[in-house]
Amino acid sequence: MDGYIKHLENEFALIEYGFKAEEKQALADFNVLAPASVKKQAFKAYQSAVYQVRMYAVFLFSCLSDDETVLTFMRDEVSKDDNWRVQEVLAKSFGTFCQKTGYETSLLTIDEWLNNSNPNTRRAVTEGVRIWTSRPFFKEKPNEAVKRLSRLKEDSSQYVRKSVGNALKDISKRFPELIKTEVESWSLESREIKEVYKLASKFLEK
Repeated sequence: MDGYIKHLENEFALIEYGFKAEEKQALADFNVLAPASVKKQAFKAYQSAVYQVRMYAVFLFSCLSDDETVLTFMRDEVSKDDNWRVQEVLAKSFGTFCQKTGYETSLLTIDEWLNNSNPNTRRAVTEGVRIWTSRPFFKEKPNEAVKRLSRLKEDSSQYVRKSVGNALKDISKRFPELIKTEVESWSLESREIKEVYKLASKFLEK
């Protein structure tokens, strides 16, 4: 296994942009390895100093996210990774988890992650579920998406606030009145809320 990880490091280190190669390899390995081997390989790969190999590992984690220990590791440890590209894959992988599990079934996990103290964990949800109202359950109940996102309108992290504002902006294209009603109820006294308001209301008629 160590030899294979080294091979991935040599191959992936040459990739500067995108994530398709890492994702493709993770899916290929998931499909040929036994579940126990996949899990072992994912955790081994995540120890790599090469961020592209950690991206590969997180894609493997997404395939295993019905395993509670893997999901917890994603929430508590991958969210601490200092590479923004790994955080993008974490968000994508959280979206994969919700898709596999079912969005309504995932609500408890969604809420748990949204309430997490780590902004990367919170953003993994706000970004990973986009476009929220294109997803089952939220498509039929857009207010469930709006109320969850709006709770973070004054989040301490600008990184999260930007994601929230853009997610609400997405929703406004299909449900403009819903977003208009929501943002008009906000008190715009804080800089943080103003930032989210500006993004969320971009496509609304003034």
